[in-house]
Amino acid sequence: MKLVLSQEQQQLREAVRDFLRAASPLRKAREGYDPQVYARLNGELGLSGLVVPEEHGGAGAGLADLAVALEETGAALLPGPFLATQFAALALTQVPDKELLGGIAEGRVAATLVQPESDLAFDGTAVTGVLPRVLSGMEADVLLAPAPGDGGVLLVAVDLAGPGVTRTPLETLDLTRGQAQVTLERAPARVLGRPPAGSGIGDRLCVALAAEQLGVLRAALDAIVAYAKIRVAFGRYIGSYQGVKHKLADMHGKLEQAESIVRYAAWAADESPAELPGAAALAQAYVGRACFEVARDHLLLHGGIGFTWEHDAHLFYKRAKADEVLLGPPRIHRARLAELLEL
Repeated sequence: MKLVLSQEQQQLREAVRDFLRAASPLRKAREGYDPQVYARLNGELGLSGLVVPEEHGGAGAGLADLAVALEETGAALLPGPFLATQFAALALTQVPDKELLGGIAEGRVAATLVQPESDLAFDGTAVTGVLPRVLSGMEADVLLAPAPGDGGVLLVAVDLAGPGVTRTPLETLDLTRGQAQVTLERAPARVLGRPPAGSGIGDRLCVALAAEQLGVLRAALDAIVAYAKIRVAFGRYIGSYQGVKHKLADMHGKLEQAESIVRYAAWAADESPAELPGAAALAQAYVGRACFEVARDHLLLHGGIGFTWEHDAHLFYKRAKADEVLLGPPRIHRARLAELLEL
């Protein structure tokens, strides 16, 4: 097991971080999705195809490598469909489709994946149903969704610009990444296949999301530490007050634990499938809550300025809260972890 980054992963981190600092600083997160930045992210770094197999034009990397990239996109609060597309790519590695994987690898296709609890009717060629919350539903080109089929659940693909599809943007808490309601009325759907038993798609999504949450957590902590070194109150830097020191130490402890959990879960996804269910449940049971708590305290330690529209603190807070419940609230993952541990 490796809980530290390799030299190649460190180089990947630095490349993504440098790119995002130049092309997508926090002020751009307020402006929403920029297709040009997304195109450059793929054209210059090839990030969308990171986990796409080499035979389909991707890098053939593992989830441990993707986690490094997601940590950086999370820290930058990157708007747009990157996380949603990676969710789709992780599903497609288990149900390969040459056309979609190739499009994702080249950056031509942005995709989104609907969770298994979606209620869709499928007649073999078309799907009907209402999907109330689709991540990056307005930006994505293709929707991947589970649909009932003979002998089990099928994964189908729907062209979101095709007939029978209506997309309505939603007003959500997270201002940096949108969701949409997608209504399907006999929308043509292409069957991609049936996920193999034990494919662990849901677990892989949990690990990927935890990696983004780790990035949000780290960026929020870095920001408040920097602020505590320059903010003066009652003639002293606020970082010199014992109460602030204790709070920052608690936040750092959460970062250390979250980082270890994410590294372990990503390793399990690549190297130890038997450990993945427990590792994924642990990741969402702990990291999501820790991310939100650090983002909350980051906002509170800024005082009144943190609550103003002009300050970035509320952006971290809202992304952290939205991510915390994206794949189900922590209590669901705690219950699953307890079940897996037979507690």
